[in-house]
Amino acid sequence: MVTQKTTTTQTIGFTHEDFAALLDKYDYHFNPGDIVPGTVFSMEPRGALIDIGAKTAAYIPIQEMSINRVDNPEEVLQSNETREFFILTDENEDGQLTLSIRRIEYMRAWERVRQLQAEDATVRSNVFATNRGGALVRIEGLRGFIPGSHISTREAKEDLVGEELPLKFLEVDEERNRLVLSHRRALVERKMNGLEVGQVVVGSVRGIKPYGAFIDIGGVSGLLHISEISHDHIDTPHSVFNVNDALKVMIIDLDAERGRISLSTKQLEPEPGDMLKNRDLVFEKAEEMAEKYRQKLRAEAEGKAAPEEEELEIPSALESEDEDLVVSAAD
Repeated sequence: MVTQKTTTTQTIGFTHEDFAALLDKYDYHFNPGDIVPGTVFSMEPRGALIDIGAKTAAYIPIQEMSINRVDNPEEVLQSNETREFFILTDENEDGQLTLSIRRIEYMRAWERVRQLQAEDATVRSNVFATNRGGALVRIEGLRGFIPGSHISTREAKEDLVGEELPLKFLEVDEERNRLVLSHRRALVERKMNGLEVGQVVVGSVRGIKPYGAFIDIGGVSGLLHISEISHDHIDTPHSVFNVNDALKVMIIDLDAERGRISLSTKQLEPEPGDMLKNRDLVFEKAEEMAEKYRQKLRAEAEGKAAPEEEELEIPSALESEDEDLVVSAAD
C-alpha cells in the first residue's frame, strides 16, 4: 500500500517592506547630469510629476521646463507624454529627484551656436533690450550681447528694441556663458558681396580721425587712411575733409573675415596732389584712373608688370581698436 503525502501550501502576505526590498533589488541608479526617458504622470499648477522608473515619481518645476519663459506647465508638457529629462539634483528627503528640460535645451543650444560659428553663418534676431554697453538678443534661446561698437545703424540704441538685425558671431564660450555678436560684420559681409577691389564707389564722410576718414559707402563704413588720400603730404585729414562731404573713392582692399574695407582717393589722382588742388577733376577722372589701376592689378597677377613700374600701395585696414571703427551706417 502506498502512502500518499499531502503537502499544504501556506499563503504568506507580501508586505510593503518586501516590495521596497524588491524595488531596491531592481532599482536603477540615477545621478545628477544623467539624461533619462520619462512619462508625465501628473500635471500640477507649478510643475509636473514624472515617472522615470524610480521608486518615487520625479518632479520638474515650471522654471526648468524650457529655456524660454513658461507661464503654464501645459505650454510644454501634456499628461502621458514621454520625452527626455535631465536629472538636476539627487533625491531629497522624500526620495524624489528634480528634473529639467531647460538644461537639455541649454546644452543643445550651445552645440548649435558653436556649429553656426564654425560655419561662419549669419543669423537674425530681434533686440529685446539695450544697456550702456550695447544690445541684447536671443540666439537659439541663449542670450547674446552685441557691443555698441558692433551696432551699425543711425537709430538711437534704445530705438532698436523689437528690431530684427543680421548678426555674425564674435565669441561663443559656453564655460564663461559668453555669446557675443556683431551687427557691423554682418552688414559689411553682405555689402562686400557686391564689391570688388578696384571699384569706384560714392560715399560720404561719417567720421574723421588723426589717421584717416571713415566713409559711409551705402550702409557700411570703409577707412580712407591718411596715406591713401593724396600723393602729396597731409598733416591731418581734418585739413582735407569735413563730416558729410560727398566723395568718390576706390576700394583697394576687402577683408571679409575682419569686416573691413580700405579705400583710396590717392590712386584716383590724375596728377600727384590733385585731391588737394582740384578735387573735382579727381572725381571726374575717377573711372578712367580706376581702370588703369585695375589693368596694373591684372598685369601684376599675371606676372607681367614691368620692373620699372612703381609698386602699387595697397595697405590693409588700420589696426585699431573697435571703438575707432564705430561709424553710423544705414542698414
